[in-house]
Amino acid sequence: MNLLPSTAPAWLDVVRRETQGITDRDLFVIPPFPAIFVAREVLGGSRIRWGAQDVHEDDAGAHTGDVSAPMLVDLGCTIAEIGHSERRRDHCEDDRRIAAKVRAALRWGLTPLVCVGERTPGPSKAAAAFIVGQLDATFGSLTGADLARVVVAYEPVWAIGAGARAAAPSHVTEVHLAIRRWLDGLGASATPVLYGGSVDQTNAPDLLATPAVDGVFVGRSALDPAAFVAIATLPLPASEG
Repeated sequence: MNLLPSTAPAWLDVVRRETQGITDRDLFVIPPFPAIFVAREVLGGSRIRWGAQDVHEDDAGAHTGDVSAPMLVDLGCTIAEIGHSERRRDHCEDDRRIAAKVRAALRWGLTPLVCVGERTPGPSKAAAAFIVGQLDATFGSLTGADLARVVVAYEPVWAIGAGARAAAPSHVTEVHLAIRRWLDGLGASATPVLYGGSVDQTNAPDLLATPAVDGVFVGRSALDPAAFVAIATLPLPASEG
């Protein structure tokens, strides 16, 4: 719940200008609902995609305060973030509802960016088992072709928020490899898996070099457009081209 429609243009202008030469990676921003139209105005014609922080599972109807997939498409969105831990906490969203939102996004050609993550720190194997359970509940009914249109963001809940620290690369590696094995088993080897959770300019290079990490999902650090640009323009690991 940051950036007003009146302050978003300055942030977006910086990001568009400073990343305009970047062509070897996908960049996206997910502003709050009232600022999506600003993203459309500023980012239209650029390589930066924009999306929304949530989407309702129904296409229309008596759901006061909610926003549907066709509304987002009409605003030029191509991504819908689904299942963030704060939505799960504040709005009591469970895996069943998140699965319905994923299907709604897919119906309208949006890329569901689905957040998964364990609530408390612990062994990597336990975290991986918990995440696989979330994947089963959320994606179990989807085909490999459907999953090829999805992005998974691993965001350990304990690594999100002021004062939190990013998960160690070794922990991230084990969880991401478990996610990758689960996806591969359904024929979705091309589905990107991002890491999110206290990503900043200091730890982003190591996280991007971590096995099975396809990119980073930046939250708090992205409030400063210069910090976001610094992360967005980092050299890619040699193995990724």
